[in-house]
Amino acid sequence: MSTTTSHTPEHEGPSRPPTRLIQNEATTEIPVHLLFRDEPEPRPVPLAPAVVGSRTGTGEQPRLRRPAAVKSRPMAEVDPALVERPARVLPGAAGVAAGLCGAAGCVATSWWAGILPPLVTEALRLPAYSGAGLGPAQWAAYAGAGALGLFGLGGLARGRTGHAWVLDLFGRYRGTVRRTGLLWVNPLLLRRRADVRLRHWRSEPMPAADGNGMALRVVALVVWRVRDTARATLGVEDHETYLRECVEAAFARIPVETPGSVRFSVEATGEALTRRVARDAGAIGLEVYSVQPVRVEYAPEVAPAMHRRRIAALDAQHRATVLTSVVDSVEDTVTRLTMRGLVELDDYERKALVKDLTVAFCAGRGEQSP
Repeated sequence: MSTTTSHTPEHEGPSRPPTRLIQNEATTEIPVHLLFRDEPEPRPVPLAPAVVGSRTGTGEQPRLRRPAAVKSRPMAEVDPALVERPARVLPGAAGVAAGLCGAAGCVATSWWAGILPPLVTEALRLPAYSGAGLGPAQWAAYAGAGALGLFGLGGLARGRTGHAWVLDLFGRYRGTVRRTGLLWVNPLLLRRRADVRLRHWRSEPMPAADGNGMALRVVALVVWRVRDTARATLGVEDHETYLRECVEAAFARIPVETPGSVRFSVEATGEALTRRVARDAGAIGLEVYSVQPVRVEYAPEVAPAMHRRRIAALDAQHRATVLTSVVDSVEDTVTRLTMRGLVELDDYERKALVKDLTVAFCAGRGEQSP
């Protein structure tokens, strides 16, 4: 039997363990591109303070901070300068006085021109005067007195509780009148009546969806009022239409649970809808107090299928209840018979008795159920 002896070449020294490419023994993973580089890469630039979680000598790639959350969508906003402010008006007595002065001026001019009827002259106890005729002076007096009377009487307005007048002149907002009673408003101003009372609006069936995306039809009751008459009247074309569209948009974004669902909560759904509609409608001066769904039903295209599903669920629940009641009754009967020593049963007889009792109880419950 021959023995093979290995000799170490003279030009080689004693065997040494190979040098590790990476000195840190805690390395868990090595990027592949670092092992096959032909040219040395430039020295890396120090990372910004946004780099977190990097550990020296582990070969782990630095982890960057997550980008900041996306800002929420901007809220709707009308002209910031369009804010309600009180308009300048006068008491109604000023308009009445101006109208009477204009009428008196017309009568005096007619007497001056000599065209006043004798009956009127006698009724007013005016002195007899032949008259100077209708000349330029008389026509100018007629124009001034008539303008004064029309300007005074034409500016009379009646302010009512719960209503306001929004005034603008040639497209420029001039103020809001919330006063009540007889008032005098500049007749050159355009008046827009605004209802500032607390109002209830019951919507028509609107499209919505539940948490599972099932199509619904919802009727909502909205409690609201006009807070800023300038924005509500001049900020949009029709603030009632705008409010209705805000409610429709809220139903499209917020799921509405049906009364039969486990997560159904009228308060939670109403609060979410109210917050959404109040934020959207507040930009045009509307104040929304409550948005409550008063009727929730499935859309016509899915209503038959959901009705069958609900009947099947109720039937399954009824069967489970009946079976539980039957099992409890059978168990109680068998336990009483054996505990009192009325019968002695082996396994086969016990199974047969349980089977017979179950059939009997199920038949009895079936006859009792409608």
